Amino acid sequence: MRRTRLTSRSSRTAVIGSAGTLVAATLIAGAMAAPVASADSRTGQDREARGAAVAAARAAKAGIDWKDCPADWGIAKPIQCGWVTVPLDYAKPYGKQIKLAVDRIGSTGTKDERQGALVYNPGGPGGSGMRFPTRVTTKNPLWTKTSKAYDFVGFDPRGVGHSAPISCIDPQEFVKAPKADPVPDSEADKLAQRKLAKEYADGCAERSGDMLPQMTTPNTARDLDVIRAALGEKKLNYLGVSYGTYLGAVYGTLFPGHVRRMVVDSVVDPSRDNIWYEANLGQDVAFQGRWNDWTSWVAKNDASFHLGDTQAKVEAQWLKLRAAAKKNPIGGVVGPAELIAFFQSAPYYDSSWVPVAQVWSKYVAGDTQALVDAAAPDMSDTAGNASSENGNAVYTAVECADAKWPTSWKTWDRDNTRLHKDYPFMTWANAWMNLPCATWPTKQQTPVNVKTGKGLPAVLIVQSTRDAATPYKGAVELHQRFKGSRLITEKDAGSHGVTGLTNPCINDRVDTYLLTGKTDSKDVTCTPHATPKP
Repeated sequence: MRRTRLTSRSSRTAVIGSAGTLVAATLIAGAMAAPVASADSRTGQDREARGAAVAAARAAKAGIDWKDCPADWGIAKPIQCGWVTVPLDYAKPYGKQIKLAVDRIGSTGTKDERQGALVYNPGGPGGSGMRFPTRVTTKNPLWTKTSKAYDFVGFDPRGVGHSAPISCIDPQEFVKAPKADPVPDSEADKLAQRKLAKEYADGCAERSGDMLPQMTTPNTARDLDVIRAALGEKKLNYLGVSYGTYLGAVYGTLFPGHVRRMVVDSVVDPSRDNIWYEANLGQDVAFQGRWNDWTSWVAKNDASFHLGDTQAKVEAQWLKLRAAAKKNPIGGVVGPAELIAFFQSAPYYDSSWVPVAQVWSKYVAGDTQALVDAAAPDMSDTAGNASSENGNAVYTAVECADAKWPTSWKTWDRDNTRLHKDYPFMTWANAWMNLPCATWPTKQQTPVNVKTGKGLPAVLIVQSTRDAATPYKGAVELHQRFKGSRLITEKDAGSHGVTGLTNPCINDRVDTYLLTGKTDSKDVTCTPHATPKP
């Protein structure tokens, strides 16, 4: 799940017509059954289920007109791009339509080796999957075997990137720095942040219009099924990471008979009472744990970084840096908020451990520019800033619309004040990021009851035990809900997105599952991948 509202320089180194009723009804009868609706959804979701079947039948007939990608998309040949048309509101399948951007690269193996398309979602909500085919063009060794069997297909989910993008605030204002310290010193500080959150929610309503009520995970899952149909696939092969696991869980619940293979990596706890308020509180605890893992590693490598030879000393350096940036923002633009946005990549990804520590070490040695370059927004990058703002708008819209949130400030204040005492790294920054949901201007849904449905095959679940963004219990919960699933655990590791790491114990099993559908006879625990070296 995405966590930051800031996009730094370093982080970027990351209505059309429809067919007639009679034609659509004929296609539905001949091509597919309507998706399974949850037992507790007898009205609105039933209409949406029928609408999804209409849209999928339409897409199966239309297919995708694959062409070279537009030059300004930054996606080079041989990758191709196209569009898939979906209803804005699945309860009204003949109403307003939107177009979703998709891209693909064909399988590299023989005709006999090809098994279909593998569709990818990287998470967010708000992340674009359009870079997925580059895993083939860049010859990423982790995906050599799989790419022989599958076309690699990415897409921009509704509201993201090129797919009817939404917005909540002017992008340049969104990235402008320095922002207020997330940790409040007074009730006045809290009141100011509450005002900003309300203004942000109102801005979403003003700038995103009729898209906003339809920005939900169930709708994105329905979009995914329409993409499946447009690709000409009877069943979906899917890889989802982070929030993409929740999208996969919802898809598997709504369309169990449409799943062929599904890998979910770094799993959101899909239980209704976790989506999304409790999920974010759980992140605060997990991020603190992984932050402590990283600062302990920094201490063990003091000969390289000179930030302290104990975890306590490294933590003291962090507090010193934070206090200095609060008093006088570094370079005039890097305050505590910008520091958290930059440093949080270390608890997120092991690949950030060395570069973040190096930037910090340079700062302590007197080179402040390295930290400014890494943590400050690049105001000249208008395209990147627009992308950052769009991603955050989608994150907020989906999480706020997916579930009901506390509306009482007393609840937010109580919970975050309590957590901050023991888990200070992320707690208040996380709270302010999600607070627009307390005053969200559109209807908030009841989350889908994720469960096993008729026809759902074995799902492969991959998770590390120290993951900060999606704590381990989420994988256990989904494993219990999806009967017949298999869980691969990377023990004593915490990098977010396990399938992107080199760990043969995991990589080989993911390949075997995607290529053959086979899993181990019981759950598997793998030793951790290699710890980064300075």
